[in-house]
Amino acid sequence: MHIHRPTTQALKALAVASVLACSGAASAADAPYAPVTDARLKAAASDSGWLMYRRDYTSRGYAPFKTIDTGNVANLKPAWDWKSEFDMGHEAPPIVNGDYLFITTPKNHLIAFQASTGKKLWEYAHDLSNVGLKTICCDVVNRGVALYEDKVYMATLDNHVVALNAQTGDVAWNEQLNAPDVGYAMTLAPLVVKGKVIVGVSGGEYGARGFIEALDAKTGKQVWKLHTIPLPGEPGGDTWPKGAAETGGGAAWLTGSYDADTDTLFWGVGNPGPWLATLRPGDNLYTDSVIAVNPADGKIKWHYQYTPNDTWDYDGTNETVLTDITYKGKKYKAIVSASRNGWFYAIDRTNGKLIYAEKFATATSVSGFKDGKPVTDPAMRPTVDKEVFTCPSFLGGKNWWPISVSPDTHMAYVPTLHTCMTMKGAAVSYKAGLPFLGETFLVKRDPAFPNHWGAVQAIDLNTGKQVWNFPSELPWNGGMLTTAGGLLFSGSADGYLYAFDAKTGKVLWKSPQMASGVLGVPSTWTVNGKQYVGVYAGWGGGVPIWGGEMAKDPKVRNIPLGGHLYVFSL
Repeated sequence: MHIHRPTTQALKALAVASVLACSGAASAADAPYAPVTDARLKAAASDSGWLMYRRDYTSRGYAPFKTIDTGNVANLKPAWDWKSEFDMGHEAPPIVNGDYLFITTPKNHLIAFQASTGKKLWEYAHDLSNVGLKTICCDVVNRGVALYEDKVYMATLDNHVVALNAQTGDVAWNEQLNAPDVGYAMTLAPLVVKGKVIVGVSGGEYGARGFIEALDAKTGKQVWKLHTIPLPGEPGGDTWPKGAAETGGGAAWLTGSYDADTDTLFWGVGNPGPWLATLRPGDNLYTDSVIAVNPADGKIKWHYQYTPNDTWDYDGTNETVLTDITYKGKKYKAIVSASRNGWFYAIDRTNGKLIYAEKFATATSVSGFKDGKPVTDPAMRPTVDKEVFTCPSFLGGKNWWPISVSPDTHMAYVPTLHTCMTMKGAAVSYKAGLPFLGETFLVKRDPAFPNHWGAVQAIDLNTGKQVWNFPSELPWNGGMLTTAGGLLFSGSADGYLYAFDAKTGKVLWKSPQMASGVLGVPSTWTVNGKQYVGVYAGWGGGVPIWGGEMAKDPKVRNIPLGGHLYVFSL
C-alpha cells in the first residue's frame, strides 16, 4: 500500500511544523546551509560534520578527527545541553552539516540546533494524535535523520517519511507507506543513496511482512519496494510452509550500509513470525539475514543467514559494517556484524560467503558452523511441551546498539549483553495488530557472568578474537564511536559518557553524571576547527519492558528517566 499525500494527518503535521518553525526561521537563515550532495555523501568519511546515521556509508562509526585525543581528553568539558520533554528511550545520534545539528526525539519530534552553541533553530512535531501506537515494539523511539541536498528526512512511527527544509523546518513532502496500528512502524534513520531515501519497516512481533522501500528524495514517490519475506514462487519462497510467508515477520528496522565500489546496498533482516519455529518449518528466508541489494531496483544479489529457522528472536538487523580484513593470510572485502545470537561474523561482501564466526558472548542455541552455515542445537529449541534454558537471551549478545570499527586499531568495539533465558512454546494464532509470538520467555543472568549484565569489548577484525574487555555491572546499551585521536566513546546505563583508550581499553575520561542512562548513539563533528562530541541520555527501549530478571535488578530498575542531549568539547 502506498497512499499519496495529502492526508489529513499530513496536513495537520505540516501546520504544526510551520507554527513551530516560524520562530526559528529567521535565525536559521543567518548561517548558509551547504547542500548535502551525492559527492558529499560519498565522501562523508572525511567531512567535518556527521552527515548520516553511522557517519558514512561503511557504517563504521569512526571519525578522522584528532583535536581531542588520548593526551587531552581528560580536559573535556560540557559545551551545551538540551532537555527534551519525553521520558522514554532517546536513541538518535546528532546529525551535523556545517553548523547545523539535527536530532529526533521519541514520538517523532525533529529539532534543529546551531551545532556549536546549542541555539535552537526550529522544531517539527509530527502529528501522532490519531495513532494508537499499540503495535510499536520496544518503546516509541526514533533513531535519527538523513540529509540530502537542502532537506532533512525522518521516518515515523505511523509509517510516514517526512522531508523538511533543513534551514526552516518547512515540510516539503509527507508520504505514507503503510497504515498505522496494524503491526507496522518505522523507528530507523533513513539512508540516502543516489537520490533515493531508503527506509525499512519494523513489526516482526506482530506478524507484519517486512519490507525495505526506496522513495524519490525530491518527490517522495515510491521507486521500489522489496519484501524481505518471499511468497511462493519467488526466490526463497520454498523455505516457508504454505500460508506462512504472509505473516512471516522479517522487519528491516535498522539503517543499512552501502558499498559505492560495487553499487551494493546491505541491509539486515529481523526475526520470523511467529517466534515458535515448530509452526513454520524451513530456513524461513530472508529472516535473520543480511541481504545485498541493487539500490537501483531493489533486487537481491545474495544473502547470508545468521540463524536459520530462528525460534529465539535473534534477528539479523544488527549493523552491517564494511571493512577490509586479512584472515589466515588472505585479504577480504568484508562485512562484520555482532549478531544477537552471540556470534561475531565476518562475511565476504562480494559474494556473501562466511569468512569466520567467533563467539563474543555465551552462545548455546547456535552451536557451530558446517560448510559456512550456522548449525543450531535441537535441544535448545522450545516446544509447547518443552522449556529450554539457552544463551543469549532474545535481547541478544548485542541488541541494536551499533558497534564501531577503527581502521587505526583494526578492531571492532562491541556493546555486549550477558544474559540467558528460559523459553517455552505456547499456542498462538495470527490476528492483525496483536502480538504474534507463540512463546513465553524470561531473561536471566548468564551463569558465566554472575556479577555483570554487560561489557564493552574490543575484537581483532583479522581473527574475531577478543583483545580487551571492560566489564559492567549494569547492561551496556550505548552505541560506539571511535576517532583518529585514539579514542572510543560510549555511554553507560548509569549516565556517564566514557572515553576509552581504543588500543588498551583504559578509561581516560568520564563525563559528569548525566540525567539518565544512555541508549543514545554518540557522534562527533567540528565547527571552525573545534571538535565536539554529543550523546543523548534517555533510558528506555526494550530492556525495561522485556528485561526479566535484569529489568528487576534494583540497580537497573532505578535508572532515572528523562531525555537530555549533552555536547562536550575542550
